[in-house]
Amino acid sequence: MNESLNERERLILDKLSQLGSISVTDLATELQLSEVTIRSDLKGLEEKGWLQRTRGGAAPAYHRDILERQRLHTEEKQAIARAAAELVQDGDVIMIEAGTTTALIARYLVGKRDVHIVTNSTLVFSYARMNPALQITMTGGEFRRPTESLVGPITLETISRLNVRLAFVGTDGFSLHRGMTTHLVEGGEIVKAMKAHAEQTILVADSSKYGKVGFVSVLPLQEVALIITDRNLSSQAITELQEASISVQVT
Repeated sequence: MNESLNERERLILDKLSQLGSISVTDLATELQLSEVTIRSDLKGLEEKGWLQRTRGGAAPAYHRDILERQRLHTEEKQAIARAAAELVQDGDVIMIEAGTTTALIARYLVGKRDVHIVTNSTLVFSYARMNPALQITMTGGEFRRPTESLVGPITLETISRLNVRLAFVGTDGFSLHRGMTTHLVEGGEIVKAMKAHAEQTILVADSSKYGKVGFVSVLPLQEVALIITDRNLSSQAITELQEASISVQVT
């Protein structure tokens, strides 16, 4: 599946994020293109899952917060997700926590057989449902649109009943001294629950999150088996982590 976006598609998504909805006529005028071309672009973006076409225009497929995060560090996130997917074996049972980087892992499981995914992410579901070789268990719970996630007591209860080999989790910020942090208490609870029921927990996070500190402390980095990040992480940060016996894979 091709996740790449061309420059015009990115411009369209920028407008969509800013305005909440866009019209074919306005886009054609602003970009100095025909309405036929714009409709073709919108159709392509809808097929990729970025938006929903409406009468005369388009609306976001997801909350604008998700759209904004999806556009940031796109190449890095794809490389990280691809590396994470390579760790999944045929017949595996895995958990994938909600997040724009974690969700991409499901896209790179093509060719894997008999993989069972447990997730609280509706993004993961939207990607994984396209692959008939994947079995999906949704945790249930309360739906949070800004994060496309399911959270709360029902979610935690479901996770507590299941056991997996790998849990892939994300973060809003990570550092050696503060560990993994997030802005939402309920998100931190999900990560802790998944770690408690996985043989290994793997953090996937792009390098821009290193050194950032969220409101809620989640886990010390020593409690994850591996951190997968991108090559933009500084050599000083890599050395700092490795000297603390934290495994880091740079993509």
